[in-house]
Amino acid sequence: MLRHQFKTLRSTRRPLSFCRCDRGETHRASVRRQNEECSIWRPCHRGSTKVPSSLDPLALLTPTPTPAKWPFLEPCYCLWVLVPQEEEFEHEVPGDLGPLQFVKLRKHHSLVDDAWFCDRITVWGPGACEEAAFPCYRWVQGDGVLCLPEATARLAGNNALDVFQRHREKELKERHKIYRWATWKEGLPLTIAAGCEDDLPVNMRFHEEKRLDFEWTLKAGALEMVLKRVYTLLSSWTSLEDFDLIFWGQKSPLAEKVHQRWRDDELFGYQFLNGANPMLLRRCTSLPSRLVLPSGMEELRAQLERELQNGSLFEADFILLDGIPANVIRGEKQYLAAPLVMLKMDPSGKLLPMVIQIQPPSPISPTPPLFLPSDPPLAWLLAKIWVRNSDFQLHQLQYHLLNTHLLAEVIAVATMRCLPGLHPVFKLLMPHIRYTMEINTRARTQLISDGGIFDKAVSTGGGGHVHLLRRALGQLTYRSLCPLDDLADRRLLGTPGALYACDALRLWEITARYVEGIVHLFYHGDDVVKGDPELQAWCREITEVGLRQAQERGFPVSFQSQNQLCHFLTMCVFTCTAQHGAINQGQLDWYAWVPNAPCTMRMPPPTTKEDVTMATVMGSLPDVRQACLQMAITWHLGRRQPDMVPLGHHKEKYFSDPKAKSVLNQFQTDLENLEREITARNEQLDLPYEYLKPSHIENSVTI
Repeated sequence: MLRHQFKTLRSTRRPLSFCRCDRGETHRASVRRQNEECSIWRPCHRGSTKVPSSLDPLALLTPTPTPAKWPFLEPCYCLWVLVPQEEEFEHEVPGDLGPLQFVKLRKHHSLVDDAWFCDRITVWGPGACEEAAFPCYRWVQGDGVLCLPEATARLAGNNALDVFQRHREKELKERHKIYRWATWKEGLPLTIAAGCEDDLPVNMRFHEEKRLDFEWTLKAGALEMVLKRVYTLLSSWTSLEDFDLIFWGQKSPLAEKVHQRWRDDELFGYQFLNGANPMLLRRCTSLPSRLVLPSGMEELRAQLERELQNGSLFEADFILLDGIPANVIRGEKQYLAAPLVMLKMDPSGKLLPMVIQIQPPSPISPTPPLFLPSDPPLAWLLAKIWVRNSDFQLHQLQYHLLNTHLLAEVIAVATMRCLPGLHPVFKLLMPHIRYTMEINTRARTQLISDGGIFDKAVSTGGGGHVHLLRRALGQLTYRSLCPLDDLADRRLLGTPGALYACDALRLWEITARYVEGIVHLFYHGDDVVKGDPELQAWCREITEVGLRQAQERGFPVSFQSQNQLCHFLTMCVFTCTAQHGAINQGQLDWYAWVPNAPCTMRMPPPTTKEDVTMATVMGSLPDVRQACLQMAITWHLGRRQPDMVPLGHHKEKYFSDPKAKSVLNQFQTDLENLEREITARNEQLDLPYEYLKPSHIENSVTI
């Protein structure tokens, strides 16, 4: 007889359950919630013996018949556990179970179906304490049997009789029924089929702490909006200083600096490199064709040509917004523009605006007005405000929603549909798709839905946001998602003061080493990559299905080499972590002071400079209601999440191979080294850039 010890650990963290069982001399099980059947078995051609036991008090194990549907199983040992929290317990079995390959879990039916979440099961054998791990990280509910394979990553095989092959085929067949594609809007990437968060697969839902925090902060933001509206009822709204009346509550130190310096040309230019949206700026190789210089501006042309020859001329072109229909909010028409900004980098590394064209040439206005730093101060300020409003639109819709959130969702759904739990790429990616489906579903029902936040406060709301997303999808190329390629295409490599670019390249390099370390453990040559049917199906599912024939934009439809696979996986991990961090976190800093990045504009762009007054500026900026809503939402979406998991520090242990664990440990070490480098650099800066500090980067798209 072998002695098995099972010990239950008490815990008050209800949503996160942890289950461990041990084989051999000492068996330990730690489970949360109640009425669980835990079966340990390995495939063979003998029968199956079930040995039910109650945890408290502990009963003796007795044989039960072999289930007809598992005729190939050897003796099976089961534990019926009725516990309210976590405990440890022990028991004896008649002999060694041998190499374990699967664990079965089933929740016993009770009057109330009180599901629990199982992290993993670990089994230790006798003697040398050989360990077998069984990752779960799923809810156990209902009457079904949850079958968990041992954690060793395995590629697909050709043996239809192999128990692991049969398990992965069955698993994918079931997942195809649960994880279904849906069309949110025609011409956009596919999404998970869920009308609301309650329709999502249970294992993709927020845990209780996350759900409560998310919903509480929405209510807190709504309350703050009401208080600010009441506070401003009897106040005027006629000068920029009146925005101070609502600039209180949740804000960051950088937001306060923006509040003080937002009018400065230097800060205006800085944001194109290191602000909330560092993705639009590019170095010029020629003067843009849309920049029509009328007679009398020969000096400006000479300055532009001089900067162009020196390689110090940059542009930010918002032409994607041209022709997008503007919103109508509470019966009041809103306005959009498609500006062009020309900037120069001076010898000290400051990026400064030279000229702003608010609208492109058109038959009605073949020579649109150009705004210069030498213009009347309010006219120049209003031109910059129009640029910041346009940047708000592209940042939120193109670079944030489409290029991170929707892309991450395509990766997540394709992963669940095409890669079984035993696949090494599944194990690699799972920590990086946590909560993504629910946060995106909530966005589609609350943020960009009919009557949602965009319709209530944003100038691209009311349908314009969908038109813009369709246009932006045409610019979503594979190269644009890979920092080295993207920065090279925008000719920003080596640009002084480009902190996003510097940190993004370092993080891509570190992430690539991590991905390569994992991939090379399981793919020992290009032929293995090409011969993996599950991997190839996953690639096609992303490119051809989820992203709607994205091979036309450079996305692969198959993997032909280790290098190609590593590059694509690095893009997936980088997009779901670092890139989203860089694009999401800046909202709280740069959008809290509304005039710096107004969500909407209530008057058309100026056509003359002399007529711009403070009344024009205030009449163009969001009203009190819209401004309060912008501040509340950017705090809600930009703040650090209480349950935030930093990049590379997920607690889920999908891999059991010590070599894979060593690769993850090295990844964490590399991130810690980069953290120290960024911290030391930031200490020397007036405006520290912290969005790509590894400790600030969420391990997945969760907000």
